[in-house]
Amino acid sequence: MRWVISSLVFVAVFITLVSIYLQPNNFVGCNSTPSEGSECAKSDAIVVVSGGDTQSRTDAGIQLYKNGWADTLIFSGAAQDKTGPSNAEAMRRQAVEAGIPISATIIDEDSESTQQNAENTKAIFAIYGYDDIILVTSGYHQRRASLEFNKLAENVNIRNHPVTQDSDWGMLWWLTPRGWWLSGGELVKIVAFYFGVTS
Repeated sequence: MRWVISSLVFVAVFITLVSIYLQPNNFVGCNSTPSEGSECAKSDAIVVVSGGDTQSRTDAGIQLYKNGWADTLIFSGAAQDKTGPSNAEAMRRQAVEAGIPISATIIDEDSESTQQNAENTKAIFAIYGYDDIILVTSGYHQRRASLEFNKLAENVNIRNHPVTQDSDWGMLWWLTPRGWWLSGGELVKIVAFYFGVTS
């Protein structure tokens, strides 16, 4: 009986640590709107990367914009279906339909990986002089995206804003095979990142 309890405790601790590790969040303790002169201050731009539940990621970016966190939305992602619009363009259309001025959006239509998201948006940061951005992606993907962005845009302050609830991920991710697949895959890719293997 003791080993059963020990095993359950180990699994519970492991799930908790994985959840915390994969989802760094710089907005814990912040209000829904920015507070000037604090760590919850307004940013230069909000970057939303596509993949997984792109619609939920885009919705999160749109809400941040509407709450005054930045005056610019950057959408990054190539097309999954090469016969249609890029993910970035589809995200922009979603934002415009939600009332965001098209002039407040910038798109990167060429990125096909997290590393390319970071590389291509780094060029945008340089062009516009952005040195503080809010990075939005799904919770399970936030850690790896943050690592890539911090590595490539080293002079830019990256603030993490994970989407902790979408069609692929939520607080109960550990109850589904897909949750374990996503978390396990991200942990493997993070190890690969530290060994210099691109993903």
